[in-house]
Amino acid sequence: MRYFIITLALVFSFLLNGCGVYNFTGASPVDAKTFQVNYFQNNAPLIEPGIERTFTLELQDIIQNQTNLNLVTQGGDLLYEGEIVDYRISPMTATADQRAAQNRLTISVMVRFSNRNKEDDNFEKRFSFFYDFDANQQLVGSQLTTALDVIFERITQDVFNESLAKW
Repeated sequence: MRYFIITLALVFSFLLNGCGVYNFTGASPVDAKTFQVNYFQNNAPLIEPGIERTFTLELQDIIQNQTNLNLVTQGGDLLYEGEIVDYRISPMTATADQRAAQNRLTISVMVRFSNRNKEDDNFEKRFSFFYDFDANQQLVGSQLTTALDVIFERITQDVFNESLAKW
């Protein structure tokens, strides 16, 4: 019985020790304590006021919510910077009389990521996503807010995955 308890204790200790490198957010262990997100300028040909602030805040939020890193305004171990490079609405499907039945809002963001402690992780990459809506609707008010939420949730998650989760 004594050997059974010792064996069982060893098995549990190995199992618990094996779980040490994983976490519930999917972020890999990173050699950093702080991160910095610089303001993302809106350099898209079509300007929608305020989206640069919304994107910057959402990127800060996802990193704060899914890691234990501290947000700083200068000198972060991890640095996110870039700009919104495209904001476009284009027709997606047509009706029988050749009018648009559905439109697509596409937003693209160029992100430059720097890891001061591990320069091999640095990248510059374009992230894009879209939101489809009925051509009879205007993207204003709550409809625009919904579209931006969907698009920015996907783009910020993709940036997070690329920089910290390594997916």
